[in-house]
Amino acid sequence: MFKLKSEKIKKIEKIFYKGYLYNLTTETGNVFVNGMLCKNSGGLGTPANERIVPGKIHKANGGVLFIDEVGNLDLPSQQELLTALQEKKYPITGQSERSSGAMVQSEPTPADFILVAAGNLESIEHMHPALRSRVRGYGYEVYLNEVMDDTVENRKKIVQFVAQEVMKDKKIPHFTKEAVEQIVSDARKMAGIAGKLTVRLRELGGLVRAAGDLAIEENAKIVDRHHVFKAKKFARPLEQQLADKYIENKKKYDVIITEGEKVGRVNGLAVLGSGAALSGIVLPIEAEVTPGGEKAEFIATGKLGEIAKEAIKNVSAIILKTFNEDIKEKHDIFVQFLQTYDVEGDSASIAVATAIMSALKYVPIKQFLAMTGSLSIRGEVLAIGGVTAKVEAAIDAGLKEVIIPKSNEQDLVLSKEQLNKIKIIPVLRIQEVWEQAMVWNGKNKKILEALLKAKE
Repeated sequence: MFKLKSEKIKKIEKIFYKGYLYNLTTETGNVFVNGMLCKNSGGLGTPANERIVPGKIHKANGGVLFIDEVGNLDLPSQQELLTALQEKKYPITGQSERSSGAMVQSEPTPADFILVAAGNLESIEHMHPALRSRVRGYGYEVYLNEVMDDTVENRKKIVQFVAQEVMKDKKIPHFTKEAVEQIVSDARKMAGIAGKLTVRLRELGGLVRAAGDLAIEENAKIVDRHHVFKAKKFARPLEQQLADKYIENKKKYDVIITEGEKVGRVNGLAVLGSGAALSGIVLPIEAEVTPGGEKAEFIATGKLGEIAKEAIKNVSAIILKTFNEDIKEKHDIFVQFLQTYDVEGDSASIAVATAIMSALKYVPIKQFLAMTGSLSIRGEVLAIGGVTAKVEAAIDAGLKEVIIPKSNEQDLVLSKEQLNKIKIIPVLRIQEVWEQAMVWNGKNKKILEALLKAKE
């Protein structure tokens, strides 16, 4: 290594040299390469802290550090982040192409920044407790809304968003008024709540680009409503593709029955996925009630066992009140969720109650009908989530009627074409469900009369 004094620099600059110089450094650690003075070039005389690459926390010094999906950081990394927040400095550690292959560590380097972290709600479970305590103690936790009010102003924002996506893409055509109205309609459907629009714009943006791509394939100069409809089928999320295959396979093997009548068998409804990727499926449920022994037994298959047990408690109270008959003491009750996995929630409650009631009193259930709804111990049918996706699943399966909670009626976002394919039956109480879903004739009308009387 050659050390060149500063007074000799000018003389060297005048020397014409056709070759190359490597690791020729000054006392300050800078190097000359082909007659040019290169600062912090990684020569052997460069101080260790200048031969390593600063991390994000150091580059954010004096500013803001944003971390998305903070829950995905491993616990040691979260601990180091906490240390930097507390000490406002942290050593630069590691090796890079400029560290001569050696692991180096600098003295603590300034790292004074404002931390902004983001993640899904479940990410909180994976955050280091001390790090989250720091956020709560010296900052703010903000839950961002997934929906906004369905107002004229906000609908105009969706329109503006569509135009921005078109301009950003630079390839797809502009949208007609009807096509944009369909995008707004889908924003309502994604929200899943009456009077609201989704703010999950990433999913809406995907729909806009898919519709634009289809228009280009058709050599259309502008995107129309039918392009949006086709895009929804073309750009289906994985959950919807799984739901479609599920329905296709189950109908092929008669797991889903859409006509006739059967005792103890009902078409429930459930959903797969979440948010904009929410997809409905038909959930066949069967029940059998048999004379019990010394101790009543209840068996429910699959992960839905606990949900079915809750439904049993509720329907038991209703039957006890109506017929003065305690089914938990006198009968064994078996409930099966046919070939259904990874479905959770209590929206199967009225379907379970209906299957059990049918098996107990031997009253057939209409198989061209499906239902969804939660159930209170007093027999009230309560609101559930994903009602639009569930009704769409019933339509796709070829069912003719669907029972939903009255409180969910305003949440439905269906086209006129879809509404023409199915009869929506909103209900308030379980007795209304049984009245609409079961086949009542001369032999069992007394049972219906007793049920309706109990409702009063």
